[in-house]
Amino acid sequence: MGFDELDDGDARALLLRCLSAPDWADQVLAGRPYATEQDLTDAADRAARQLSDGDVEAALAGHPRIGEPAAATHNAAASSHEQSGVDAGDVSTAEQLADGNRAYEARFGHVFLIRAAGRTGPEILGELRRRLDNPPEVERDEMLDNLRQIMLVRLDQEA
Repeated sequence: MGFDELDDGDARALLLRCLSAPDWADQVLAGRPYATEQDLTDAADRAARQLSDGDVEAALAGHPRIGEPAAATHNAAASSHEQSGVDAGDVSTAEQLADGNRAYEARFGHVFLIRAAGRTGPEILGELRRRLDNPPEVERDEMLDNLRQIMLVRLDQEA
């Protein structure tokens, strides 16, 4: 399997492109070798369900706001591809997403995170509005699940 053939540095870099969480990446690396890609995916999934607060912070810091370009330090190509359903020419939706992002960050203290792959701008906006009404503990669970889903999509593409 290709992932197991990578040296530790390249394998770690691949994992961090999927989820910018250093302890998570180290945990997944420690499980090598993996007999199959599914074994790798399962290990990454299990580890992502147990992220430390530090890893969650690091991962959130690496994600752009929905509708905005990713910073150079983030996996910009993946974010751009994942957010391709957000029509930059739809000014109304873009403005509503920007307003929603600000409201979300004011309420929860971090960027709104959603698995955007396969979703349109209006679908994402609907989820953003729905999640603004979540209690903080419910929203944390939804955010963590979306972070994990994003990682799985990226790992599938990378590995």
